[in-house]
Amino acid sequence: MTTKSAAAAARATVYGHPRQGSGRELKKAIEGYWKGRVTADALRATAAELRRTHWRQLAGAGVHEVPTGDFSYYDHVLDTTVMVGAIPARHREAVAADALDGYFAMARGTQDVAPLEMTKWFDTNYHYLVPELGPDTVFTADSTQQVAELKEALALGLTARPVLVGPVTYLLLAKPAPGVAADFDPLTLLDRLLPVYAEVLADLRAAGAAWVQLDEPALVQDRTPADLNAAARAYRDLGALTDRPKLLVASYFDRLGDALPVLAKAPVEGLALDFTGPAAANLDGLAAVGGLPGKRLVAGVVDGRNIWVNDLEKSLTTLGTLLGLADRVDVSASCSLLHVPLDAAAEKDVDPQILRWLSFAKQKTAEITTLARGLSQGTDAIAGELAANRAALASRAASPITRNPAVRARAEAVTGADSRRSRPYAERAAAQRAHLGLPLLPTTTIGSFPQTGELRAARADLRAGRIDTAGYEERIRAEIQEVVSYQEKAGVDVLVHGEPERNDMVQYFAEQLDGYLATRHGWVQSYGTRYVRPPILAGDIARPEPMTVRWTSYAQSLTAKPVKGMLTGPVTMLAWSFVRDDQPLGETARQVALALRDEVADLEAAGASVIQVDEPALRETLPLRAADRPAYLDWATEAFRLATGGVRPDTQIHTHMCYAEFGDVVQAIDDLDADVISLEAARSHMQVARELAAHGYPREAGPGVWDIHSPRIPSAEEAAALLRTGLEAIPAERLWVNPDCGLKTRGWPETRASLENLVAAARTVREELSGA
Repeated sequence: MTTKSAAAAARATVYGHPRQGSGRELKKAIEGYWKGRVTADALRATAAELRRTHWRQLAGAGVHEVPTGDFSYYDHVLDTTVMVGAIPARHREAVAADALDGYFAMARGTQDVAPLEMTKWFDTNYHYLVPELGPDTVFTADSTQQVAELKEALALGLTARPVLVGPVTYLLLAKPAPGVAADFDPLTLLDRLLPVYAEVLADLRAAGAAWVQLDEPALVQDRTPADLNAAARAYRDLGALTDRPKLLVASYFDRLGDALPVLAKAPVEGLALDFTGPAAANLDGLAAVGGLPGKRLVAGVVDGRNIWVNDLEKSLTTLGTLLGLADRVDVSASCSLLHVPLDAAAEKDVDPQILRWLSFAKQKTAEITTLARGLSQGTDAIAGELAANRAALASRAASPITRNPAVRARAEAVTGADSRRSRPYAERAAAQRAHLGLPLLPTTTIGSFPQTGELRAARADLRAGRIDTAGYEERIRAEIQEVVSYQEKAGVDVLVHGEPERNDMVQYFAEQLDGYLATRHGWVQSYGTRYVRPPILAGDIARPEPMTVRWTSYAQSLTAKPVKGMLTGPVTMLAWSFVRDDQPLGETARQVALALRDEVADLEAAGASVIQVDEPALRETLPLRAADRPAYLDWATEAFRLATGGVRPDTQIHTHMCYAEFGDVVQAIDDLDADVISLEAARSHMQVARELAAHGYPREAGPGVWDIHSPRIPSAEEAAALLRTGLEAIPAERLWVNPDCGLKTRGWPETRASLENLVAAARTVREELSGA
């Protein structure tokens, strides 16, 4: 093993930390500000205290260099847009009037102004706000936030490293602004953007920064020669600056491939690389380019995206190899710890045997500092930690919790016929039209209705024993009655029961499936103030009993209109969980699909004519490298068809996707063989409808006409205009009218107004079509 002298410089660091606080204090303060109950000064004070708490915890755990600039009131890409002055024209007046309110207007929109488009951050479930750029974009530096947070950390006596989204990734994530030609390439603005980064770097150096980290995760995707040339030019120019801190260029989520030699040759002082999962290939890539002589390497050997304990001995082996490839090797997680919960020790309800297998942000920080100590001082210095780690890994490997022979036997017996519908789509569509009798441009919603304070209070009362199960279920029945009655009065054609009994679209099912583990405090940011508690997939999956039939059947008993059965698809059940890392994902997906297949069969037997199996994560989980995608899409689409393939031809299968770049997976959407798909489209101005048309998608589709992630109430005419745009790509007999996504996060007043406008828009366009 390494000697103390060989690795004396090894230190621990992280790229970022969860923002919310142990009690989600940031969420509560921001939402209080939006509602006028918290002042701007009080919000800023809460944010500052959270930053101080996080930095002190990191430093106390042994992190030598804490990150600054990773904190955000909403999204770090939006913060970068502010930093470089790329404020969309429609938001400039609001930003000039009040910077904080203008910031939130860009994120959420107002009644009069639409927000920025939102989509997934690479292959994670975090959402970022998409920059809008055009040939007339003028960048101006505003390093106020970055400098202020650096000074806060330095004032605490800490060594701090500002973390910024790199200029190349920022441009590669951007889209042409509204009104700009669709073929405009934001990367052509690089020479205009680099002087702004130079100014920010100079400001940070003047404020005391010794190092600045520039994140370039877009370089782990397949990049063109022009992209790679842009990266080389960017870091040639930034590296040549005289008034700057040392530069650490970071990548994560996958291997760098052809971008690695570009960055290795750049005149920067260090690289931060991911060495977990597929990014383990960076080790061979680094050796192939001759390493990083004279440079710093920050080695991401602890998985920053999953929650299983690290194999310390394996990581130490990787680190030992890396020692010969760089002048100095420091230790970190593979990416920001933003993607994991705060502290596994807070989970008092978890079986202690399982708890020792788990590693959240606090535990990962300890793993990083342990590895840094072992690398610097030798394995004897961490002998106790290594012994405990070996015992935890052995406990998990041998546990009967992880294996169910009956589940494995059933999965192995699956044949190709199990994942095919009994009739082709054309025959199914005719049978469904005759059975359902829906009008042209049928209206529906995605599934959930507002989760009111009363509903959340009822769940809390049940957990606390203030009401019994009978009392809780009475409240759920009353809510379903109200939701069904309202939809009928509003004129919706295919109804939902509103999902009042569900805490989350994945967690609700995970709590009823064997093999899953739910947490009480495992919150992770999805976007803005939206936090979720991803369940943990610890063992083989089985469904002990029906999960949704009771409440769907109750809703159907209240109306003659069809009520959709609502399920979450197998890929999304994996993507929005922390998945097991001890078997291929495709095997786990097949187990989940079989459990859902049983639920679909029970819903159909109970009278459900329409069953929606949501797969919003299909695109999100798409591997970042094209070479890895065919194998993923094979098992992902097979899992969906396995879950839905057993129904009768006249049972209509829906699916739903949102906030992703759908053009990358249009063929996979086709391969799902769903009868109807609803997709996010409002913020992207019906782009997905055009993508479906270009592909020749033959089935029914509902591109959303109401952006539910904004408090705006779209007018009937606005919805009708989007609907007309959709009709330019999708024939009326195959077009549905629906919101972008579920209504769980919206309030009842805006839901009523918006849904009534949606129905009115559908009626207006039906009349136009019949008049023609």
